Amino acid sequence: MLKSHRPETLAVHAGKTIDPATGAVTPNLTLATTFERAPDGSLPHGFVYSRYDNPNRHGLETALATLEGGATALAFASGQAATAAVLQSLEPGARVVFADDIYHGTRQLVTTQFARWGLHGGFADFTDLAALEKLLRAAPVRLVWFETPSNPCLKIADIAAVAKLARAAGALVVVDNTWATPVLTRPLALGVHVVMHSSTKYFGGHSDVLGGALMLGADCPADIAARLREWQRLGGAAPAPFDCWLLHRSLATLPVRIRAQTDTAARLAAWLATHPRVERVNYPGLPTHPGHDIAKRQMAGFGAMMSFHVKGGFDAAKAVAGKVQLITRATSLGGVESLIEHRKLVEPPESTTPPDLLRFSVGLEHYDDLQADLAQALG
Repeated sequence: MLKSHRPETLAVHAGKTIDPATGAVTPNLTLATTFERAPDGSLPHGFVYSRYDNPNRHGLETALATLEGGATALAFASGQAATAAVLQSLEPGARVVFADDIYHGTRQLVTTQFARWGLHGGFADFTDLAALEKLLRAAPVRLVWFETPSNPCLKIADIAAVAKLARAAGALVVVDNTWATPVLTRPLALGVHVVMHSSTKYFGGHSDVLGGALMLGADCPADIAARLREWQRLGGAAPAPFDCWLLHRSLATLPVRIRAQTDTAARLAAWLATHPRVERVNYPGLPTHPGHDIAKRQMAGFGAMMSFHVKGGFDAAKAVAGKVQLITRATSLGGVESLIEHRKLVEPPESTTPPDLLRFSVGLEHYDDLQADLAQALG
């Protein structure tokens, strides 16, 4: 019944039930690591051990699957743990194709840790569908993975078109939907098999809890779904009950936060695009963005993330980040506080991120205050 409701309603009610013992309207925090069996050895409440499942994790996963429109969801201790779960579900030696502009932690996980697993393939520009199709035809591909908007350059890939090409090649299609969230984009409805999230970001929304999640579509291959569930139980990267409780609580305000942050981000992007010290703004809501029309078609809003290039290169960008006073210089994104980061400074030497780029996560502060802070920092 809930699945027919709007995101605001789903975010408040999904995965929650009234406690029959007390009438509590919010989920209780269940810290138990183990659960009592009945005299006959059965599990009357369905729980055996907290690494396998827990009432708080069960409620969170139900809510996440409902929000994303998935058949099921798997919660992990971090976004990296969720990403690693997908990669380990592949056979050693599998060929994989990743978008060229993705979170640098994902790139490192693939090129260092799972290279020893035997995964091979490479990276491609997913905005060039002809080149992607040629790559997929060159040799069998087991996995196609991309983000949209991408991190940190905010490239926009056509989800439905990429999914169609990948499925035709027999590949598993995974989208990292952390930046858009299901409030703005529903990749499973566009042909994707699995959606990944760093729950630390917008799901948590307050920069105080780590988490990751995988939402599986109804047609996710059964063998992959089984391997992911098995890895969640055996791999040890299960989220703590309190982390699940915090994430589930924060979901209630997700649509409201996303829309308020998006409104402010759109105004700031338009202003930054006119600033004489800004070379270019990467924000899909700008009509000048090369992926604007695609984003307009597949998103319910353009999001609260952007990046911009400061004239003068590395040192100039670093100086601007060093001068902000209200906006916080910090890694991560999606919190109620605005964060800015000079990405080249914090990424590994092989990073392809432009040296003049600042990544900007717009929070819930007033537009005028954020605009004034950026104005003084840019000089």
